[in-house]
Amino acid sequence: MYPRLLIAGTASGVGKTTLTMGLMGALKKRGYNVQPYKVGPDYIDPGFHKLVTGNSSRNLDSYLLGEAGVQECFLHAAKGADISLIEGVMGLFDGKKGRDDYGSTAHIAKILKAPVILIMDVGKMARSAVAMAYGYMNFDPKLHVAGVILNNVGSKGHYQMIQERIEEELGLKVLGYLPYQKNLELTERHLGLVPITESKELVAFVNRLTDLIEGYIDLDSLVALAEGTPKLEFKEERIFIQSQEYNLTLGVAYDEAFNFYYQDNLDILENLGVKLKYFSPLKDHKLPEVDGLYIGGGFPESFLEQLAENNRIKEDIYRKVKAGLPTYAECGGLMYLAEEIRGFNANRYSMVGVVPAKIEMMDSLQAMGYVRAKAVNDNLLLKEAETVKGHEFHYSKLIALKEVNSAYQLYGGKGKKGRYEGFAKQNLLASYVHLHFGSNLEIVKRFLEIIKTISKEIII
Repeated sequence: MYPRLLIAGTASGVGKTTLTMGLMGALKKRGYNVQPYKVGPDYIDPGFHKLVTGNSSRNLDSYLLGEAGVQECFLHAAKGADISLIEGVMGLFDGKKGRDDYGSTAHIAKILKAPVILIMDVGKMARSAVAMAYGYMNFDPKLHVAGVILNNVGSKGHYQMIQERIEEELGLKVLGYLPYQKNLELTERHLGLVPITESKELVAFVNRLTDLIEGYIDLDSLVALAEGTPKLEFKEERIFIQSQEYNLTLGVAYDEAFNFYYQDNLDILENLGVKLKYFSPLKDHKLPEVDGLYIGGGFPESFLEQLAENNRIKEDIYRKVKAGLPTYAECGGLMYLAEEIRGFNANRYSMVGVVPAKIEMMDSLQAMGYVRAKAVNDNLLLKEAETVKGHEFHYSKLIALKEVNSAYQLYGGKGKKGRYEGFAKQNLLASYVHLHFGSNLEIVKRFLEIIKTISKEIII
């Protein structure tokens, strides 16, 4: 049956992430094996989910994966769970372009036949909350808004007034509320919420939040709604196929500075037979023995001094990449492989240097949104002129890179149509674009075939 609920907000900032984390914590405390998910391409919220539940959170993105891909990614992770909680993105109906619900939280809910629990900030509302709930409940007749949780409630009387009106006038279940809490919020920074590895007080925060959820939310009714969901079955498995055809080892950078990976990408690699060897650019002095490298995104700008001082691993990476070690890097990985990064403090820090360009941290957002990436020349993932869907979000800027060595031309997102981006030369591909391998398994297989072909030829 796959018991499941989708936690949505009327808008960004209404407490969706906070309440989702609290619900996950409270259900886990009751003994449930909770499988978390996040709508869209976000990396930070899934880190919080994993801390709370102990399970890796999965991204459900209908733009990148399509409807069948969303279903498969959901079912792949939900198999052993008692209940699945999906955190939405932005407002319930906010889609990719704002013109329809494509890519929205509502779209995911309909794909998965998941009941929606709507989070409403009623801090400055009374009966107007009924009108708001009515609008979200009736806007799309194909969507099942099953219940409401009220946030920023001023008092028990305030809650009862709104609860009675919503339940009596709309027949919509109000599952509880959170009272206004002055200090109950997560710290934000330039990429949104502070990443899990930097949130040292997060465990205490989650414990406090869990206690509040237990005291103010009807968890029994919440679970009953999840258990009443329609049956969901695999139509066709095409992403997580167990083939074990590639007997290869892939080094994966993973530490406080580099931890932005879709868990599904790692699963896909392992299903194809790849052994993943994790290493830390912050702490390790050399790479493990591997056939290729995968350096994902993260917050290298928060660890510039430490990264710059670890010369031994930088030199090892430089030497092996120059010798031909196939290397794929995304966003933070691109930054790390550049010659230097100028931080927010204007200081310059030496990095690996295999990408012949410099990185500057900027005060304003440089790129955000979904893109279609067209390969400028043959590279590790694509042949010339082939395309792939991806997502960008970064505050840094790549300086002084020649277009002839660009990885892609980008369409969509923020910036000029057909703009050049990233770096691709020989066995190195580094780009700001984040890719979900489930969107196109052929890019992964091309990467692994290249590794398999040349791994025996590399002399390091």
